[in-house]
Amino acid sequence: MTQRRKLGLRAAVLALLAVMMTGCSTEGFLRFGWPEGITDQAARMRELWTGSVIAALVVGVIVWGLIFWTVAFHRKKDNEIPRQFKENLPLEIIYTVIPVVLILVLFYYTVVVQNVVTDKSEEPGVTVAVHAFKWNWEFEYADTNDDSDDIVTTVGTSTEVPILVLPVDEVIRFEVYSTDVIHSFWIPEFTFKLDVIPGNENGEDNVFQVTIREEGSYVGRCAELCGSYHAYMNFELRSVSQEDYGSYIDARESGLTTAEALEEIGQDPQSSTTRPMDTDREQAVSSGD
Repeated sequence: MTQRRKLGLRAAVLALLAVMMTGCSTEGFLRFGWPEGITDQAARMRELWTGSVIAALVVGVIVWGLIFWTVAFHRKKDNEIPRQFKENLPLEIIYTVIPVVLILVLFYYTVVVQNVVTDKSEEPGVTVAVHAFKWNWEFEYADTNDDSDDIVTTVGTSTEVPILVLPVDEVIRFEVYSTDVIHSFWIPEFTFKLDVIPGNENGEDNVFQVTIREEGSYVGRCAELCGSYHAYMNFELRSVSQEDYGSYIDARESGLTTAEALEEIGQDPQSSTTRPMDTDREQAVSSGD
């Protein structure tokens, strides 16, 4: 065995050991760096990402193989000038058609997944109106207290991060709007964010739906630079079972605060994924930065 082959074999063994020592699961490996999502829509986006990366790797392997094959078997051996070709029409057609087909296939699946992510055809089980303003969030549970004007709302203060409580395994509709500048509603575990331009009050472009599949606490952020305290414009998503959600809403409708209602269902009354900022979160919308 030549020295070059020995070095190549050792490199391959080391690479295999490195992958095995990471302890990654098959599902984790196939994410190719894509974050773990907690919604059905996030799962579809991850599948698109995985398929795109695999297709890119296949193309890459073919290209690398052709390069190495050319380097190995068509390197210069003497001073004789090789046979010259003016053109090769079949080859030119092939390397034009194949990329076009790849792009069309990728475009098709991208549109399919995009339609799934933005689909609002199902009847939502929960509707939440999200009010974004400098530098805070207010959440209105639109389906609560139908017999009165006292809708359940949650808003942050200078000492309390707003906590948005939602059920799992339920279609949830978000109606988002901004009262001042451009904000962006973003929960990283949704692998989705929505930029909200003021003036389009709960219009078609400011509405989306998701179905959450995992319980837990997840940080939410504004993902659009919106002023001096943009970095502190955070909230927390608390996804709970449908039974706990029903109990939470009942507790809120009875007059309990967000923290008290969370304690009623055995949840931490304070946010665990982010902290409040050291300033007035209730700043008037009309004031400057």
